[in-house]
Amino acid sequence: MHSSSSFLSKPIFGPAAPLSSGRPRPPVSANNSFSIKKQPYDVCPGFGRKSGQRRGISHDKIAIERITHDSIVSAVLMDGTSTTNIEKADEGLGILAIDPSLQPYQDHFKYRVAQYLQKKALFEKYEGSVEQFAQGYLKFGFNREEGGIVYREWAPAVQEAQLIGDFNGWNGCNHKMVKDEFGVWSIKVHDSSGKPSIPHNSRVKFRFQYGNGIWVDRIPAWIRYATVDPSRFAAPYDGIYWDPPPSERYRFKYTRPKKPQAPRIYEAHVGMSSSEPRVNSYREFADNVLPRIRANYYNTVQLMAVMEHSYYASFGYHVTNFFAVSSRSGTPEDLKYLIDKAHSLGLRVLMDVVHSHASNNVTDGLNGFDVGQSSQESYFHTGDRGYHKLWDSRLFNYANWEVLRFLLSNLRWWIDEFQFDGFRFDGVTSMLYHHHGINMAFTGNYGEYFSEATDIDAVVYLMLANSLIHSILPDATVIAEDVSGMPGLGRPVSEGGTGFDYRLAMAIPDRWIDYLKNRTDEEWSMEELSWSLTNRRYTEKCIAYAECHDQSIVGDKTIAFYLMDKEMYSGMSCLMEPSPIIDRGIALHKMIHFLTMALGGEGYLNFMGNEFGHPDWIDFPRDGNGWSYDKCRRQWNLVDTDHLRYKFMNAFDRAMNNLDDKYSFLSSTNQIVSSCDEKDKVIVFERGALVFVFNFHPNNTYDGYKVGCDLPGKYRVALDSDALEFGGRGRVGHDADHFTSPEGIPGVPETNFNNRPNSFKVLSPARTCVAYYRVEEEEDVEDEIEEIEGEEAETAIADVIAIQETIASDSARSRSINLDLEDNAGDADSDD
Repeated sequence: MHSSSSFLSKPIFGPAAPLSSGRPRPPVSANNSFSIKKQPYDVCPGFGRKSGQRRGISHDKIAIERITHDSIVSAVLMDGTSTTNIEKADEGLGILAIDPSLQPYQDHFKYRVAQYLQKKALFEKYEGSVEQFAQGYLKFGFNREEGGIVYREWAPAVQEAQLIGDFNGWNGCNHKMVKDEFGVWSIKVHDSSGKPSIPHNSRVKFRFQYGNGIWVDRIPAWIRYATVDPSRFAAPYDGIYWDPPPSERYRFKYTRPKKPQAPRIYEAHVGMSSSEPRVNSYREFADNVLPRIRANYYNTVQLMAVMEHSYYASFGYHVTNFFAVSSRSGTPEDLKYLIDKAHSLGLRVLMDVVHSHASNNVTDGLNGFDVGQSSQESYFHTGDRGYHKLWDSRLFNYANWEVLRFLLSNLRWWIDEFQFDGFRFDGVTSMLYHHHGINMAFTGNYGEYFSEATDIDAVVYLMLANSLIHSILPDATVIAEDVSGMPGLGRPVSEGGTGFDYRLAMAIPDRWIDYLKNRTDEEWSMEELSWSLTNRRYTEKCIAYAECHDQSIVGDKTIAFYLMDKEMYSGMSCLMEPSPIIDRGIALHKMIHFLTMALGGEGYLNFMGNEFGHPDWIDFPRDGNGWSYDKCRRQWNLVDTDHLRYKFMNAFDRAMNNLDDKYSFLSSTNQIVSSCDEKDKVIVFERGALVFVFNFHPNNTYDGYKVGCDLPGKYRVALDSDALEFGGRGRVGHDADHFTSPEGIPGVPETNFNNRPNSFKVLSPARTCVAYYRVEEEEDVEDEIEEIEGEEAETAIADVIAIQETIASDSARSRSINLDLEDNAGDADSDD
């Protein structure tokens, strides 16, 4: 007998935690930057993953202290609106109705919503709106104004400031800046002879003096392009004034593609996308890689490492210049070309945005502005709260007015200027909690989420960010990289949620790695796999993935590498029989990715190269490898070579995506796992209109295997991993019709087969997955029509032939009669 289990047929919530005592205290300061001693609250179902995260985390307790500041600009954050907003917050807690187990924490949600409404009201009062507030790039940094270029920089602790660069020979004596009451320095550099005094693509820097009298040079915080001298080893970056003339400015030609029902995401790193050991360019990626992505039926590209980062090996996660594109791959205009080319192919483009922390680099990055400053005068917190010890990076002060302007404007900048279609927010777990998820194994107790450990300032920032993004771009796709699974993260801000559209299902790749590293094939649990893939919060969508860039970095292994290891270098030729390791590896590679896609979420993600089982890990050039680019590239030639087996995995990846393109199962809420048989090693489930059968048994093939389904009728193969075109053995017949039989008493599930009212039988080979579709009545009718039309056509042709034969016969008879008449006439003449 097949064991039966059902997932997502009803809401899945985590266990409710005990009600915590106390309520959040009201704000303690009317200043610009503040935090609150939060009373304990608890939060969502966990996913059993120790939050080691990409950068390697260890425990670090951070004291939460009250912060006060008496800056003039500070007054705007607290303006006597808290009482009103707390009352309004009661109206925006729809999330409590969706998950009643959150009711004990309504005060926590009410408080965070009130804080969100308060900040929003203040932005509207003092800046016009959140949308206008988020256009800080029109004021800060370099902007053309009538008769010149105006440069503004927020640096309240600075004593004196100058603008220097190529335009003034790096001597700022004649370009001193002035500070207003809000700590903003500014200068207008007037045009000369009708031309800008600061040439396009010339170097500029912000020179300033601290209280100790020392002058330092820094790259402007809002710089839109930064470059480095490639001829000098470890040379510092330079800020670049970027304002190309109309003839050199890229103009977008194509509109954004419509938001897909479900995102099928291709995660890509432009720099390492070349097959050659070098840094690839935006234009080369657009021309050479985007067509590959489109050919495999992905509908979304997620670009990593776009924001400038001085250390290439950081994978783009130690950002130095938030408004600047990474100059390694080209100019801002080149990136616009890439995005426009993607849109022309029907591909949406998401940006991997890093607002969870900033590079600790003082010379090149934003960190260089906070020397000697208090938290209220800086972008970052001071002391331990402002420094992530394991990431060696700085942590933002999300309560600060100008920090919020900087970060929110950063999001709008990438949407408005570069036409990005959304974001994947990196390191959200680190933002949500004061402990940053360090050594936290989230178990599902709500007390792990709503407590004094929750960073309300960061939560409110994310609410503002998601509200802004969806306001200026309603069809945006915004994804959170969160390990913890905080409840409400994927619900709208209007309900009291944080506002993300999706959360990355980060526990799934951990489960696969655990199985590949620690368990034999016979020890794989079908029930456990199904639970891991379906264990997500009801109504909060997830992006499923079997592996992303994390599993590709040196020191770890991709799924293909775990499965086949060194044999990938010697056993992938189709000119010889596959070894047992290669045969198993390719089969399981297809099954793992397809099961993850079909059962794991409402969207799917794949990292560049994993679709064809790229044999190498990623190792960025660094001191430890002699600054080599050999492992920092993608060997497209492997999948393009017809006699290599990499093509089979790529073909199956294409077919998986095409299947969703045709049947839209990812966006379907119909997901029922009807059988997880531990003995047979078979998982059977329905997703959308499809029935999936996964046989993980290493040896057993089942003929006439009975599978349950909902609707009666005729089923046929929609996708078969064992097909010859995918490197299989071709054991499953694709022209066979599978007719259902009724099971049990209609309307009485317990009398049915695996709680399904119908069933049909299939051939299920070992290590094979097959998806079946139901032949709709319309299709049956079309088949009948074709048969009828065929019969009628044959009849019509026969009738035409018969008519033609009759006409010919009549014509011959007519000619004969005419001849006879002619003869008779001749005879008559003769007689005459």
